Amino acid sequence: MVGPTLIDIREHIEALATEDGQYYLRCGRMGDRPVPAAGTRFPDRVTARAAARATEQYRSALQRYDPQVPFYDLIVCEETAQETTVAHERNSETGSPPDRLSEPDLTDSATPERHDLVEFCHRVAGAVFETLSEAGYDSVEGAVMDTYFELAETVGDPDELCLCLLESMASELDERLFPADQAEVLADAATRLESPSEDGDSLERSLTALQQRGVIESYTRSPYSVDLDGGSGAVVVQISGYALSAQDGRLPVLPLTLELCRHHAEQSPQSVQVTAVDGDWQLTFGLADTGEQNGLVSAPIEGEV
Repeated sequence: MVGPTLIDIREHIEALATEDGQYYLRCGRMGDRPVPAAGTRFPDRVTARAAARATEQYRSALQRYDPQVPFYDLIVCEETAQETTVAHERNSETGSPPDRLSEPDLTDSATPERHDLVEFCHRVAGAVFETLSEAGYDSVEGAVMDTYFELAETVGDPDELCLCLLESMASELDERLFPADQAEVLADAATRLESPSEDGDSLERSLTALQQRGVIESYTRSPYSVDLDGGSGAVVVQISGYALSAQDGRLPVLPLTLELCRHHAEQSPQSVQVTAVDGDWQLTFGLADTGEQNGLVSAPIEGEV
């Protein structure tokens, strides 16, 4: 990616924001407050307009990787003490319309129930694509997009299409990169995502975040096993309602391992084993460095050919 990275843009928007600001951004057509400006407030209109331009730049970068990222007709809004009012940015002398950063195009394709999941997919895809681009893996990046565009011709639901993007990405990374290179891509991509809090168990935080975003519906986990050197050797996690589907006897685990890397950078997964159990998935994450990395982005399902 040429120019500022997604993380650079997000940090710029966060630097503009204040906790007690009266101004915020939303879509003039749908009312949504888009990532990465969602939940942020700004001290004045000028600052809010700068944040709006950065928000459009961020989402334009995502659209390079996923054309289904929804377009927003961004406007600056002001919240007063009495009520929230929409400021249409009309100049009192000229009657000019609100600041519009792009022409209205598509409504937000994600249903309210799946909005967090769709945004999560876009963030993961963006972080991985940036890593591939900067690492010089152009052929892998191109192969992912070629597969994705083929799927776009047959998958009518945009929500499902964003999941297909991660599934095809996992398959291409697994096929075209050695496990050690996959591990490097995951570690680099994890640094491009928002830094997690340091409170509590890192695995528990990872699984809870995945559940909150709709990637999984529920989970149970074992305690950490201990290897001969006294470190954490492995942990077994059983998940229900996984949003991604098995592909040719393999389960795409890219978003799971990437989230674990984000929360557990000091001891990221070295291997993943998958078993189907009563309609759920049982995953064994190997944490000890045994020198044998496998299944990091797409893991073979035990018992399936």
